[in-house]
Amino acid sequence: MLGMVKNSLLSTVEAWPYRLLSKGEKDQVSYEERTYEGGKFAAVELVGKSFDEASKEGAVKLLKYVGGSNDKGVGMGMTAPVSITAFPAEDGSFQQKVKVSLRIPSQFQDSPPCPTDESIKIEERQGMTIYSTQFGGYAKETDYVSYAAKLKAALGSDAAYHKDSYLCNGYDPPMKPYGRRNEVWFVKE
Repeated sequence: MLGMVKNSLLSTVEAWPYRLLSKGEKDQVSYEERTYEGGKFAAVELVGKSFDEASKEGAVKLLKYVGGSNDKGVGMGMTAPVSITAFPAEDGSFQQKVKVSLRIPSQFQDSPPCPTDESIKIEERQGMTIYSTQFGGYAKETDYVSYAAKLKAALGSDAAYHKDSYLCNGYDPPMKPYGRRNEVWFVKE
């Protein structure tokens, strides 16, 4: 636990490498199109819990992993964002299934330590292109649902992206009270 706290308070945060492709704005909703590098990710899937409860539980598991709860006992540093894959229901709310993931820091990409928590899996993922909109505060399910609806409206019907899931991203540690950054990402088809 001490490694997790030290890792989140004292280490620098490595950003997930991306390239900005374009910016847009419609109906006072700003959005960006970006392409992100692939790589290895630590991920944990949680089922049967609310989005807010599951995302918090998943994030804590991943913070412990990068903080030293791994077979090498090494604190790896932090990357941002923590991404939560949400699966919207017909009414726009989230199903009780999420996948919380974190990109493994660059220096460990070739050979990531094995998690001691068996619910955490190391996944190899391809690069992706996304549409993104940003907002502040401590994000909850209702915020992500609201901003996803705004992004969908701003993009209109011409934008081709996956509709069965989207990514809810947090960039800041919980102890940062101001200037928080959250994003909704739609993965382009």
